[in-house]
Amino acid sequence: MTDLPYLDAATVERLVPMGRAVRVLEDALRAGLDPEDTPQRPVVTVPAGQLLLMPAATARYVGVKAVSIAPANPERGLPRIQGTYLLLDGATLAPLAALDGIALTSLRTPAVSALAVRHLARPEGGRLLVFGSGPQAWGHVLALREVRPVTGVTVVGRDPARAAALAERCRAAGLPARAHGQEESAAVAAAVAEADLIACCTTAREPLFPGKLARDGVTVVAVGSHEPDARELDGDLVARATVVVEARTAALEEAGDVIVPIRHGTITSGHLAGDLAELVAGAVPVGTGPRVFKSTGMAWEDLVVAAAAYEAWAGGETGEGA
Repeated sequence: MTDLPYLDAATVERLVPMGRAVRVLEDALRAGLDPEDTPQRPVVTVPAGQLLLMPAATARYVGVKAVSIAPANPERGLPRIQGTYLLLDGATLAPLAALDGIALTSLRTPAVSALAVRHLARPEGGRLLVFGSGPQAWGHVLALREVRPVTGVTVVGRDPARAAALAERCRAAGLPARAHGQEESAAVAAAVAEADLIACCTTAREPLFPGKLARDGVTVVAVGSHEPDARELDGDLVARATVVVEARTAALEEAGDVIVPIRHGTITSGHLAGDLAELVAGAVPVGTGPRVFKSTGMAWEDLVVAAAAYEAWAGGETGEGA
């Protein structure tokens, strides 16, 4: 592992712009990658939080992401989530590169959402509502803008100052934007009712809004939870919606947004309309109600984007115009 190259956050972002990330994920699925074949990630409870190990393999590459989740870290001025990715050659298992794991997550998660929205949402949707004010919230603004004509953004966050800062960042990027605190119930309800796209990017353990407020035709992506008892969406919305997940196996193990309604008898596992590969293949019938894409994050997504970053780096790309 002497002189193992390390691709830091800035390098990953430069080599794989959001549009390229969406494209390589779609290309992988169209080439036959089956998300259902991805190993389940072990989640290890440690005194300070959780450790997640996310391995994946293709013929050309093998990789693993080690992620730590320390809920008390923000009080120490440290990130809640930290991580590193190790990419290996698929034939020899020789290490090829290490990558900033959080930059990878911050890129691939919204890129996966954007890929789902490309195939699930109505083509005209322009009003985007974002719950959350962290890196994933901003990443989803950038990603969804790649696949739909976003004309304005509403940010809802628990911390009004952070929500306002994200709205200002959107305005600086040329998007009209406004911000509301989560406690502004009337304003939040109006924003939900008006939205064409809703991105839920929070650590909430209970639903963020009453599902009955979401209109038919709206597309909702929920990325914040990977625990069976935590959810951002309520059973009313899920029951009305065409629900697509990354992979059925992973969703039924980790996605509280679908597991809790199943437990409550609101839906059955048969309510899941399809997985991401089926959606990309055009094999998911979409109803007239809301459309929901629920993701928990899967190791194959990290591997595909990490391989793209490594190949761009090895090929001497600068990332300009990519």
